[in-house]
Amino acid sequence: MNSRLSDRTIPYAAPFTTTHWSVVLRAGNPDDASADAALDQLCRLYWAPLYTYVRRAGHTREDAEDLTQAFFARILADRRIGYANPTKGRFRSFLLSSLKHFLVNQWRRSTRIKRGAGAVHLSFNCDREEHLFTREPAIHETPESLFERRWAMRVLEQALEQVRLDYVRAGQDNLFEQLRQVLWAPQMELTYEDIARSLGMTGGAVKVAVHRLRMRFRDRLREVVAQTVAEDAPDSEINEEIEFILKALQPAAPRPGVE
Repeated sequence: MNSRLSDRTIPYAAPFTTTHWSVVLRAGNPDDASADAALDQLCRLYWAPLYTYVRRAGHTREDAEDLTQAFFARILADRRIGYANPTKGRFRSFLLSSLKHFLVNQWRRSTRIKRGAGAVHLSFNCDREEHLFTREPAIHETPESLFERRWAMRVLEQALEQVRLDYVRAGQDNLFEQLRQVLWAPQMELTYEDIARSLGMTGGAVKVAVHRLRMRFRDRLREVVAQTVAEDAPDSEINEEIEFILKALQPAAPRPGVE
């Protein structure tokens, strides 16, 4: 089978037609039948950064699961999104500030969230997030910086999944699985020649395919990031958010006064 790649063989899915802000703002309209489903999807996309924040804020795993689920259940069931305003900042900032407000209210009421409480139930598998959390150096990360790191990871994961689907649609899923191993590794365990032998390609063809994969990932990353900023945001704002994401993924520096 010839695994050579050309731009024409990898189709793009239909472009995004709405931003996350648009979904949140529409969800406040009880007459919009699609709003609840869209908001539910956003919750499932971004619960992980918020769960990680709650964990680093000092809550146990069980309580963090309960609080994160209760937070999203409250948004979905009660449509408590009246303060959503895309002119006030990024979508990630809205989510985090909303969570902080929710946690403060829970503390003031001194009520314990009961597992399964609320009219809406979202089932989250926290095993992976807990594994990532336990590997983070606690002395280096504030809850906010850890939230930002996990947010950045989630955005990259979404972009990579979109790229994977592009390759699957073109019948090039095996090529993608091979090339993803060298997508962003500056020092690769595998060489282009290793991949070429496994795919029946030349080393030069693999090099070209990796370049095109990186370009495809760059385009998909911009699309995903564009959904987290305001409608009609300028390119400069998208670029700033991409820079923020890349910076958030850099190794954390020790906080002042921490050995």
